[in-house]
Amino acid sequence: MTPGRLLLIPVPLGPSAPQAVLPQPVLEALRPLRHFVVEGARTARAFLKAAGVATPLQELEIRELNEHTKRDQLDALLAPLLAGHDVGLISEAGCPAVADPGADLVALAQRHGIAVVPLIGPSSLLLALMASGLNGQRFAFHGYLPAKEAERQKELRDLEAESRKRRQTQIFIETPYRNRQLYDAVLKTCQPATRLTVATDLTLPGESVRTRSIGQWKNETPPDFERRPTVFLLLA
Repeated sequence: MTPGRLLLIPVPLGPSAPQAVLPQPVLEALRPLRHFVVEGARTARAFLKAAGVATPLQELEIRELNEHTKRDQLDALLAPLLAGHDVGLISEAGCPAVADPGADLVALAQRHGIAVVPLIGPSSLLLALMASGLNGQRFAFHGYLPAKEAERQKELRDLEAESRKRRQTQIFIETPYRNRQLYDAVLKTCQPATRLTVATDLTLPGESVRTRSIGQWKNETPPDFERRPTVFLLLA
């Protein structure tokens, strides 16, 4: 039997209508699907309904893949694909498999020779980089930095040194309720001439992308990013 395809389906970065941020061909590819692997079932069902999936939600097969999923459970998630069904992979926000547990299923699909189809949609990391004015030719994403202050400061010093050496934009994120702690750590640790971009609520009504040197940020009111999804970018 010919395996199905694993379709990587982006979703909005916040409370936006899918039609506002996803191309029509993506919505058309999504609507016939009956099998989904998602990071969170509740938000996935809300997205599928808003995206115009006509099949009653209770008739869809929706399985979760998140930080609680054990490695030995991945084979079961692959089963519909091996049975010939196309499967949609959906993250909580943005593009699946990028800073997302769905990467494990993609890796397994690749090992089994299953076609993996990335679909077009919003990526907060690339949108932030596009709008930052920092180096878009050479960049690296580091995910979450250490939570402990001493470890975080060391990591920031290392990232700044690497950025200076390679002219590389460093990209990192934080849990929204700890944005201010990370921001304060960057200002405390990095050199005055290093540039920092703070990109908040991308594609949403409150979107803000501001790039300043560390010295300039120290003389400005901190960004309004409390409990709002934010991407930080740094270039020494």
